[in-house]
Amino acid sequence: MPLRLIFMGTPDFSVPTLLELVAHGHEIVAVYTRAPKPGGRRGLQLQPTPVEEAARKLGVPVLTPKSLKTEEALEQFRAFDADAAVVVAYGMILPQAILDAPRLGCYNLHASLLPRWRGAAPINRAIMADDAESGVMVMKMDVGLDTGDVAMAERLAITDNMTAADLHDRLSRLGADLMVRAMAALGRGGLQLKKQSEDGVTYAAKIDKAEARIDWSKPARTVLRHIHGLSPFPGAWAELAGVSENARVKILRCELAKGSGAPGEVLDDQLTIACGEGAIRIIELQREGKARMQAVDFLRGVPMKAGAKFT
Repeated sequence: MPLRLIFMGTPDFSVPTLLELVAHGHEIVAVYTRAPKPGGRRGLQLQPTPVEEAARKLGVPVLTPKSLKTEEALEQFRAFDADAAVVVAYGMILPQAILDAPRLGCYNLHASLLPRWRGAAPINRAIMADDAESGVMVMKMDVGLDTGDVAMAERLAITDNMTAADLHDRLSRLGADLMVRAMAALGRGGLQLKKQSEDGVTYAAKIDKAEARIDWSKPARTVLRHIHGLSPFPGAWAELAGVSENARVKILRCELAKGSGAPGEVLDDQLTIACGEGAIRIIELQREGKARMQAVDFLRGVPMKAGAKFT
């Protein structure tokens, strides 16, 4: 049966779930998202979140409270008389009173195989840690950090050619379908919950830009996963030795390659770079102040020969 739902989300990742819930007949009585932030070419225009833009097109009321801890916010939330709330990358902590407000509870879509990678950056951390798989899970929320009982899950293999953007998009679509199935089960009274295991808990700390510099002394596979885990943002980077301007280069996509040499050494004219063990070949990059480009296009303007150095 269709449910009366409050939807809470902010970035692009959340939008497919919102659209799929509407497409499957659920009544979205309100959308909660983060307040617009300054943006545009000069940073003067307020930019609504992707979820707000989608909700406006659907004609759904949009709320952007700065806090959910006030009595006013709680009364407003309760007034929607929702059966449940669906939360997908909202970006604000829900206090216990909010969690208790919907008749059937609040349900979060999380982009990892819990209890692995609780926290802010599960997609990036799974790739950077060389995990063989990731996935999405629907859990009933409690006040802990991604500690709620799990209802449903879907798994997805992580391949070496998969960037954080690739995995993000795949999990976003997979998660939308999973949440629709979870809400259908909830509506008919058949959603089963299971407590998370106490074993294998890891935390996906927010990505710090200080992590982004590439350490070429690491094995090639570690370097590749580091690059792909930070692509496209903030972007793993290195500097071209001997270049006076725009020396910093973000590497956005690469592949494992044959070859060996001093870490950071360019091994040929195809941007094969030596690592501590093995080598990688750059496929896509972005020079400081420039647009992202394929390596072949970069090499037309900046010919690289064996012996050049990335630091």
